[in-house]
Amino acid sequence: MKKLAADLIFGKNARFSGLIALSIVAAIALGCSCGKNFDFGNIGSNSNSSITSSNSTTDTGSSGIPSDSELQSMIKETTADFARAIDSNDFHDIYQKSSSDFQKTYTEDQMKSAFKVFVDKKKLILPSINKVPDSRAEFSPAPSIRTENGLDILVLTGKFPTKPFPVKFEYEYVKRGGQWKLLKLVVNM
Repeated sequence: MKKLAADLIFGKNARFSGLIALSIVAAIALGCSCGKNFDFGNIGSNSNSSITSSNSTTDTGSSGIPSDSELQSMIKETTADFARAIDSNDFHDIYQKSSSDFQKTYTEDQMKSAFKVFVDKKKLILPSINKVPDSRAEFSPAPSIRTENGLDILVLTGKFPTKPFPVKFEYEYVKRGGQWKLLKLVVNM
């Protein structure tokens, strides 16, 4: 036990050290634990990294929240767009899908820079992210809608139970012209 603890503390376990390094780099790059914000497209509140994408909804309940199947479809599309951008290091398509709020505030290069750590570590993270289409998102807490500056914002937080790492997400969508457009994307692994 002492040897295991010493190996972990002094970095002799490469897999564990790599996971710690990836977690720290992702947390710093995404502002998850250090207060650094990449407020991409967020309208007046503090958020972490964001990417936007166009998604329409047609069937909403009395609360305005889309059906579970539509929510699953929205977040899987967003995650697939994100995976393609990471894999190709080309954020043009996902940027073009972003809301006008996002595009007025941030450039494509700023977006690319914010997610550089994911591009650099894509061999480690893409195997899990690419399994999202075959997985079902688990929401925690339940999806909700908040109103900010007169706009409806759909808040989705949870995870995909993928292997080797679960894909944890915080997505926000803003309703524009009857369509939900991704306003915030935070991914942790």
